[in-house]
Order: sequence, then C-alpha cells, then structure tokens
Amino acid sequence: MPQLRLALAQVNPTVGDLAGNADQTVEWTRKAVEAGAHVVVFPEMSLTGYPVEDLSLRKTFAEASRAKVDEVARRLDDAGCGEVLTYVGYLDLDDAGPRDAAAALYRGEVVARQFKHHLPNYGVFDEHRYFKPGTTLDVVRLHGIDIGMVICEDIWQDGGPIAALGKAGVDLVVAPNASPYERSKDDIRLPLIARRAAEAGAPLVYTNQVGGQDDLVFDGDSIVVAADGRLLARAPQFTEHLLVLDMDIDAGGHAADGELAGLHVNRRVLSAEPLPAYEPLAEPPVSEPLSEEAEVWSALVVGLRDYVQKNGFRSVTFGFSGGIDSAVVAALAADALGGDAVHGVSMPSKYSSEHSRSDAAELARRIGAHFRVEPVEDMVKTYVDQLKLTGLAEENIQARTRGMLLMALSNLDGHLVLATGNKTELAVGYSTIYGDAVGGFAPIKDVFKTHVWQLARWRNAEAEKRGETPPIPENSISKPPSAELRPDQLDSDSLPDYALLDDILDDYVEGDRGFADLLAAGFDPEVIDRVVRMVDKAEYKRRQYPPGTKITFKAFGRDRRLPITNSWREVH
Repeated sequence: MPQLRLALAQVNPTVGDLAGNADQTVEWTRKAVEAGAHVVVFPEMSLTGYPVEDLSLRKTFAEASRAKVDEVARRLDDAGCGEVLTYVGYLDLDDAGPRDAAAALYRGEVVARQFKHHLPNYGVFDEHRYFKPGTTLDVVRLHGIDIGMVICEDIWQDGGPIAALGKAGVDLVVAPNASPYERSKDDIRLPLIARRAAEAGAPLVYTNQVGGQDDLVFDGDSIVVAADGRLLARAPQFTEHLLVLDMDIDAGGHAADGELAGLHVNRRVLSAEPLPAYEPLAEPPVSEPLSEEAEVWSALVVGLRDYVQKNGFRSVTFGFSGGIDSAVVAALAADALGGDAVHGVSMPSKYSSEHSRSDAAELARRIGAHFRVEPVEDMVKTYVDQLKLTGLAEENIQARTRGMLLMALSNLDGHLVLATGNKTELAVGYSTIYGDAVGGFAPIKDVFKTHVWQLARWRNAEAEKRGETPPIPENSISKPPSAELRPDQLDSDSLPDYALLDDILDDYVEGDRGFADLLAAGFDPEVIDRVVRMVDKAEYKRRQYPPGTKITFKAFGRDRRLPITNSWREVH
C-alpha cells in the first residue's frame, strides 16, 4: 500500500497582505519539508486572507493575487521545496469573474487550479456577490496516489464536488477551509467531514484557517479522517500549527474523467510510481477539543488580539468602571496583549460608588494594567448647568462625557478604544450612543450578560488552578449590576432579570421566533411585548456600534440584518 506524509499548515493570514502571506507560505512549506512531508495543504484563500469581501471585485487585487501564486511556486522551488505538492488558496479572475480558488504547486509550476463550486450565501457569507462558481475538478497523481480537491463549502453542501470525486475515484481528498468559529461548531464539523470522506470513498484532509479577521474568528481545529470516518489526527484550536502524519493509502489506479455529477473532472500525472518504503513517524496526538468556556474565551482573546495587532495598534484603553463587563474585557485584553498594553481609566462621577472605584483599581493591579483616574463630575456639571439637563438627558451626558474623554486619550496616546457592552445590552438598546458605545472594537459584543458572568467565574477558576491571582475581583462578579448614572440605580430598574431576559433574547434574536412562539415557550406576554419592543427600537444603535468577535450562531451585524426604518412589530 503506497505511503504518503501529509502536512496541514494551520496558519493565520492577514487579508490583503499578499507579500506577508506569501512569505508565510514559504516559511511553513519549509517546515513541512523539514518534517519530511510530501504534500502540504494550506487554508482557503491563504495567500489573500479570508474573507476578502469587495476586494474580490477589485481587478488590480485579483490580478496581483494570481501573479503571487506563480511567484510562490517559483520561490518554493528555489527554496528547495519544489518536490512537495503544495496546495494554496487565492483569488483568481477569469472571463467569468472573480473566483475563490486553490492551486497545486509542484516543481516551480502551478500544476492544477480549481474554483470553489458551492458558494455560501447565508449567515456571514455573501459569496454570490463576490465569486462565480467553478465547474471543474483537477485530480493529480502523486507517487501513485490520486488526490482530489474541494474548497470549504464544497464539503458543507450535499452533491457537487464530493459526489463527483466519489464517482471519478480518488485515493485522497484535500479540503482547504476558512470556516469561521461559533459555539459548538465542532459538534457539526467532525461528523460532516466523516460523512464526506465516506461519500468520496477516500481519506479527507481538512485544513482550516486560524486567527481573527474583523468580527470573525477562525479556530483551526484542522483534522484528517479515514475513508471509514475514523478520526486520524486533529490540530489544536486557536493556534497556528503544522500537523504532520503518515498514511498508508489504498491506491485504486482510477481513470474516470470528463463529465461526472455535473462537473468536469481532469486528471494529471505528476509521478506514477509509489515512494520507496520508509519508516513512518509516530502517530500524532489527537488534540482534544477545548471545553465550552475555554473555547469561547480563546475565541474572544484571538479575535481581540488580531484586530488590534493587524490594524497596527499596540495598546488599548477603555473605562474601568468596577463592573463585570469592563472587568471581563480587561481580563481578555490582558490575555490577548499583556497587561502592559492595557490602559484603564476610572472616570467617576458624583454617582459613582466607592466600591466601584476600588474594584476598578484592584482590577488594574491584578492584571498589571496601567491605571489613571479622571473624574468627570466638573465636565458633566458644565453641560448640565449650561443646557439645564435633567432626567435621561443628564444620565446620558455622563456616558457621553466619558466617551469623549476616552477618545481624547486615544488621539493623544494612540490607544485603540474598546467598547465594553455585551450582547444583552446591545439587543435592548441599554447603552448610550456616542457614550459607552464609543470605540473601535467591542470584545464581548456577542456575549449575553449571563454568559459574561459564566466566563468571569471560569477565568478566575482557571487562574486558581494554575496558582495565579484571579484577574477579576470577586466583588465585580457578585454585586448587582448598575450603570451608576443616578442615585441607587440598578439595571433591574429598567430591565427584566438577566436570566429571563437572555432566554427571551435567545429565542427572539437567535431563533427568530415570533410572539406566538414566545408565548408557547412559557414567557409572560407583557414581558415579551416589552423586550421585543426594546429590541426592535434599538436597531439604529446596533448599526453604529463597533465590530466585535462573533461567537454565536447569529451575531448582530452580518448575521442579522434588519432595516432601521421598520414599522413591523410582533403582536399578540
């Protein structure tokens, strides 16, 4: 049975950085060569980064991307990596239009090009806008083994490339992917890939991207499954990794080509003879999936880190209020960037409690952050007295003064301002536009309030396991949440209990359930009406909120697109 050593290059590209991504490709292919690999598979669009969005429609970028593929093929050969069959993803352009493409590079040449057939157009994906579908499949024979290729969505949809490869006959399928993370995605991913391997009648090599790109984060979790669905290897989540394994592959000497299952199959022989027998490596460890809270925390850390660093910032600043949301954001920022890159600002007003001030200072001490106190009482008083503000207007000017102060410090020192609002507050509009909503990134934007508490307790428990000081003061977790914009204010004055509220929001926002469905789920009609109205009225605020890492099935932004001007209301 022919042998083959495979390498899965789970890398973190940067969108638009063709030169940097090309260097990354050469570097990681060299690592694969040093490990003795015969084939290395990079993620989908690894040379351009993913998603490129409307960059795909820019002819100059598409042409530069295609040229970069040819350049990388030559560079790999010059670097002594030409004997490794290297699969890279890129943006192509032909007479039909832009293409989500992958190329096979060998001995300094592009020996195969293939375009993604299934173009996703749901959730965060708009690929019908960006790309034209492919209709051909290129199968190459390397060392006597027939290798077919599919690109990301081609394994997530029934029929098409996998069905065609199954009919044509291949010995191995490689699948470059850029599949964004959301909670519990691996519960779907692994069974799906196992099923597709069985349909193709061949082992399947799934290489996924890792890292953050705007509001998306990719978890890696690259895997190899046998034709019978057995998991053979798995890379760790949320970190770059080169997964290397040896396989004994049942080569079938396949010859079918032409039109199969609606696609045209082409074959090319690179080397017909199997490799001489060699001593295989020890089986790589199968990385265990992270626990649910560890997975989410890692996603938030990576999403924040990459947004900050890929956009050229070195530090962040935001309000340290002493509350749970800013404490969790501070702990995330310290894990992502290091405490020295975090600049906390306490901005007390006349309504700020002593415990909020002391909890903020204690938070900064625990994570090693910079900390300064900038009272806003006099600044607020100027607005209140001059404009004679009362009630909600007086409350909101406090938040807006704080937002203005943070942006001034950002301009002064070059920090990126973080918004600390959570998904629950964003859903019901419990935030002040141009106030606590200011910033360039919102790390917990897609985290419901009850989940914020769960993450805080989990992170502290993890610190204790390692013999470290828990980063989040216990008082920030246990005290009743309050915006502290008026005397003795609590969130519960304006909102239902958070556990109840998050249950309703999960059904209404994530599940798109109507009033009758919510009633059938057992919620009180008056509470339903109140919550639904708050959500519907707050769309204009959500549109102006900073981006933040997606972790749920339906995040505000790309996933949920409702008109701002909208007279439809759920009624009972």
